[in-house]
Amino acid sequence: MRIIVVGCGYVGLVSGACFAELGNDVVCVDTNPARIAALNGGDCPIYEPGLERLIACNRQAGRLAFAEALPFLGNDVDLVMIAVGTPPARTGGADLSSVFAVAEAIAARAHERVVVVTKSTVPAGTGDAIERLIAAARPDLDLSVASNPEFLREGSALADFLRPDRVVIGTQDARARNALMRLYRPLTDAGVPLLSTTRTAAEITKYAANAFLALKITFINEIADLCEAAAADVRDVARGIGLDRRIGEDFLRAGPGYGGSCFPKDTSALAATARELGMSLRLVEEAILVNEERKYAMGHRVIDAMGGDVGGKTVAVLGLTFKPDTDDMRDSPALALISVLQQAGAFVRVYDPQGMDNAAEFLAGVAFARDGYDCVAGAHCAVLATEWAELRQLDLSRIAASLAVPVFVDLRNAFDPAALADAGLMASGIGYPMASLIASRKRLELGRPRKARPAPVPAPAEADGNRLRHPHHATLQ
Repeated sequence: MRIIVVGCGYVGLVSGACFAELGNDVVCVDTNPARIAALNGGDCPIYEPGLERLIACNRQAGRLAFAEALPFLGNDVDLVMIAVGTPPARTGGADLSSVFAVAEAIAARAHERVVVVTKSTVPAGTGDAIERLIAAARPDLDLSVASNPEFLREGSALADFLRPDRVVIGTQDARARNALMRLYRPLTDAGVPLLSTTRTAAEITKYAANAFLALKITFINEIADLCEAAAADVRDVARGIGLDRRIGEDFLRAGPGYGGSCFPKDTSALAATARELGMSLRLVEEAILVNEERKYAMGHRVIDAMGGDVGGKTVAVLGLTFKPDTDDMRDSPALALISVLQQAGAFVRVYDPQGMDNAAEFLAGVAFARDGYDCVAGAHCAVLATEWAELRQLDLSRIAASLAVPVFVDLRNAFDPAALADAGLMASGIGYPMASLIASRKRLELGRPRKARPAPVPAPAEADGNRLRHPHHATLQ
């Protein structure tokens, strides 16, 4: 099949490369000339494990190309997919300006007939709006509009696309449905379930899925707080409820709250859609509030672990992206954590295996380290904010010896508390009984005197610079 994918952000690049891998002829279009130049030069503008190699292989095979402008849409084009970003609008809903701009371009470039598929995450009723817009501009056009939401996780997107739990197509148009069923036949022939539903139901399915997972994360984080107060271990509780097949183990890891490109904006957009329809999604709205508060509470957790005063002290933050195996900094809990620490007077030194370039756009007044060991050298506390494999493999004894004060706050429960204590670290995590921190403090107090540590390296001094900047990111979906 011949497919045009409009948008070379996260969804568009992954989808285009994977559709090409399935044997289709794909052209990915983006109005950002620098992005297209990078892709044509062999560079991938986002980090996703395996994506750069998949793009290169399919470009070499002649199945994947990149262009700055939407080509003429002749009858040989089977599908035109909209995969542009839908960032948060000021109202909390989704900004659909890029989606409608693509719809206008399709109306201008289509010949006689066109099948338009919305891959972007859009609110209920957007497909209807797209159909009305194109039909008004081109009443002569034989038009079909369908919804085909994606369910990709950053860090494992290729596997999620090529071996998905399900494929959802939303349309009551036979031509669009048949084209999408043909497109996904290599997957459905391998046993992947395909759900065919109405366009609006497909649009809601995407938002409902992300909102449910966000609720699940928020729930286990609140249970973690209860476990700390009741002297229980949230990991035992999560395992105990996760073995219930009705609940499942996924998304039950307590931590600093959810972030990224999907959950924050999609829960907000779903709540906004409900308000526009005259109703309230109280559970979703409460999860949004609780999650936002939790991200900032992590900064106060670190301050408490350091004795309540971080003024003039250096805190080493290990990991910046909202999760491992991505360079995405959007709504990362590390941003709120760093903001609280800076406002409390701490110097912050940071390191992330892939997110340093993107982090520079969000952070001011921090020092960027070369690696994990450079990050912790001379610091008064180390904080694991993102559980990258590289960071989980750090030598804990070396970390303890490098710190000026051996305090380690594990916001991802990536390390065994006993291993942290055995390495000489005063450790705290999420959802542990506080006795683990007290015991590790006593162990160090009874041990031999510690050698003097090198003086901390402060972050660059900037007047009013220790604040977060939140640039508007509309290009990556």
